[in-house]
Amino acid sequence: MSYILVAEDDPSIQLLVRRKLETAGFQVRATADGNDALAMVAGELPMLVLLDIMIPGCDGLEVCRQIKARYGAAAPPVIIISARGQKADVDAGEEVGADDYVIKPFVPRELLEHVNAMLRRPKRVTKELSQTNPPQ
Repeated sequence: MSYILVAEDDPSIQLLVRRKLETAGFQVRATADGNDALAMVAGELPMLVLLDIMIPGCDGLEVCRQIKARYGAAAPPVIIISARGQKADVDAGEEVGADDYVIKPFVPRELLEHVNAMLRRPKRVTKELSQTNPPQ
């Protein structure tokens, strides 16, 4: 079973996002803690991670950094959802490997559009893989 992980500590936002995704047919697992998010990813790799920056435990930027470092090209896409919307915040998300950044407050339908767009993207292939397996 593949799922979307929602790591959000605001219960009302977590519920809103969860319901929107489940209504769209996705399996969802949710947590309010960064350390729990990392443990969930280690247990079963999600198809996508929706990640708040300001969550307790390991903050969202560190969660993203660890996911991207540990899984490399196989890492799930990460969409940061945060009230921190300054250019420096968006840049910080990009620096740790976030694939997208959605600023709160957001329209649930638009968040779903970001999720669907991210899931339609082809998986990245690293340069090392393409060099290791040259075309025949």
